[in-house]
Amino acid sequence: MDISHIALSRHTCKGYDPDRQIPAELIEQLKILLRFSPSSVNSQPWHFIIASSPEAKARVARAASEGAYISNGPKILNASHVIVFCARTTLDDAHVARLLEQEVVDGRLPTEEARAAQSKGRNYYIHHHRFDRKDMQCWMEKQVYLALGTLLFGAAALEIDATPIEGFDPVRLDLELDLHARGMTSVVLAALGYRGDDDFNVRLPKSRLPEDAVITEI
Repeated sequence: MDISHIALSRHTCKGYDPDRQIPAELIEQLKILLRFSPSSVNSQPWHFIIASSPEAKARVARAASEGAYISNGPKILNASHVIVFCARTTLDDAHVARLLEQEVVDGRLPTEEARAAQSKGRNYYIHHHRFDRKDMQCWMEKQVYLALGTLLFGAAALEIDATPIEGFDPVRLDLELDLHARGMTSVVLAALGYRGDDDFNVRLPKSRLPEDAVITEI
């Protein structure tokens, strides 16, 4: 299997055809990619909000409607779907307990010893980032970006165009979606759909540094 063609052919879409929608069955596949994305110690410190109706996309677009972000507004409005990638604001005991119970239900921890070992290992890293490195929020957001990368590659494999978007006002979006009340904060967006005639990026050659500048084999 040669998957390099996906990396060589995908691009960041700069303009969407508002009349083309992603089929429901493909959206279901993308949901699976999000749910089963990897995360450190299976912490899953995320939530994904999918906006597909004009009204829902307009709410997201309010966070990219002025200033330096204004060029991203049309992408959000014209895309078929927009995903808001959210990070938890804390890994509280309730979330950690829910993770463990789900692993038991799914058969990953068949014995009490396995359950205790998983709990000990996960809590070590949680405490390490909370108290030693003091970078808990940054650590959780790193996991969210793993999910973003998984989604982008999967979308390209399904021949769906995508645009990762950091250019938005997270404070405004958090207020718009009442994320803080849910213990969440917005981190990054992904617009999904099919390119329009205004997608100039598809006509440009890809440009990356040469292999020997970014890869070292030892």
